[in-house]
Amino acid sequence: MKVVLAGYNVDKEVIDDLKRHSPPRNDVTPETLSAAYARISRDPRPADELRAVARREVERARRSNRTIIFKMGHHSVAEHAVFNFDIIGVSRLALEEIERFRLCSYTEKSQRYILLGDDFVIPEEVRKERLQRVFMKTIRAQNALYHSLYARLKPHLFIKYKDLAQESRNHPVLEGWAKEDARYVVSLATEGQVGLTINARNLELLLRRFAARKSAELRELNQRIYRLAKEVAPSIILFTEASDFDARTYGELEDAAATLLERTRGRPKRESRAVRKDEESVSLADATPGGDDRILAAILHTSGSTPYEQGLRRVRWMTPAEKRDLIKTAIRRQEFYDFPLREFEYADLTFSLIVSASCFAQLKRHRMATLTCQRYDPSLGVTVPPAVGEVGALPEFRRMAAQTEETHARLQKKIGPEAAAYVLMNAHRRRVLFKVNVRELYHISRLREDPTAQWEIREVAGRMSALARKEMPFSGLLLGGKEQYPSLYRKVFGKEPGLSPPKLLK
Repeated sequence: MKVVLAGYNVDKEVIDDLKRHSPPRNDVTPETLSAAYARISRDPRPADELRAVARREVERARRSNRTIIFKMGHHSVAEHAVFNFDIIGVSRLALEEIERFRLCSYTEKSQRYILLGDDFVIPEEVRKERLQRVFMKTIRAQNALYHSLYARLKPHLFIKYKDLAQESRNHPVLEGWAKEDARYVVSLATEGQVGLTINARNLELLLRRFAARKSAELRELNQRIYRLAKEVAPSIILFTEASDFDARTYGELEDAAATLLERTRGRPKRESRAVRKDEESVSLADATPGGDDRILAAILHTSGSTPYEQGLRRVRWMTPAEKRDLIKTAIRRQEFYDFPLREFEYADLTFSLIVSASCFAQLKRHRMATLTCQRYDPSLGVTVPPAVGEVGALPEFRRMAAQTEETHARLQKKIGPEAAAYVLMNAHRRRVLFKVNVRELYHISRLREDPTAQWEIREVAGRMSALARKEMPFSGLLLGGKEQYPSLYRKVFGKEPGLSPPKLLK
């Protein structure tokens, strides 16, 4: 066996410094890796030799990439080229769009841990319509209330949790809780930054999608990213123009859906979109029928030699006790840091959620889920952190929400809903459809139901877990946060979990 480290991410400043102190060369590009690995399928030479050839013949490697990607349609070779981007000074609203792409890595400036300044993006749409004054007046009022709330929330939380406050190592946690509650009042125009790691294939997808968007900020970001990537790797960044599919489909669907809904018999013509009194903010919209049985049948399929369909019939003949025993065997050696077996992916749950922008910012990080959403909608109201009421700031918070909604309505008439959303607060809400398999729900539950998690997403995750346990009582036996895990395990197995930490390689 031979294993070669072919490459790794290096800071571009280091690369530029090395280039300055070495003879001119044109092989400092990820394209050579894509070209070399593309040849593996048809060239018998070892991979390290193919890489050496690609480095010697860069222009030939580029022609090869274009042929393989464009003419032959093998886009996967572009995935071997990886880019890192610092994206600085973009709005919170734009960050939501950037982080919609599943197969990328992001680390974002946190409004939970960092005390915000007063930096915000003024959308080009606002400038063109000369609406800066009304826009900036509202944003600055939000920011002023943010700093006022933080100043009151911090001492309040130190008193409320005085046992925690006695130890200095807990002080950053308490300060973080004050920041995360105060942030509910700041806007989606607030500046942020993100470190993005993305392969060339997904970069092309991002560029095409952003080229199709109406948002001036996203189009400018699209152009800046394209220029940087094209300079380094021209042969693998090929399909970047907006397609009709990306540019027009959702707009046409909005029109078609509105027409069809108007035709629905018995529907009032001006039905309100606001939250109904009986509408839950977390509800189970759909689930795989017989989800427990399907997971158990998948376990039998992996563990034996019978077809899945036959295993499913056998499971349906089992008693509840037999089903529970088989699930217990599957989870007996699981620790809080372990994912359940992959067989737990054969059952899905779809949740209908109404969440604030603060909660959505964390929910969207779960990229293995399927997440679609409506626009932020002021008629859904705002989410108010309990601590805001505890410090007597609820009237101020409500007045700020009312002022924001008045400005939003004015902006929307002039520049449309997409650009008007910049002025909305993190407290404003949207409807979300969130589908996960049971295995992914375990990951969400462990992370988001833990006491260290932010309070709103902790409540949402807890209610999702409760609904899942009701729907699939066997598969959901150990759903819960990290801190709950020992008690959950005791309840199921009557003993403590092993809790052996993962062994580190020496």
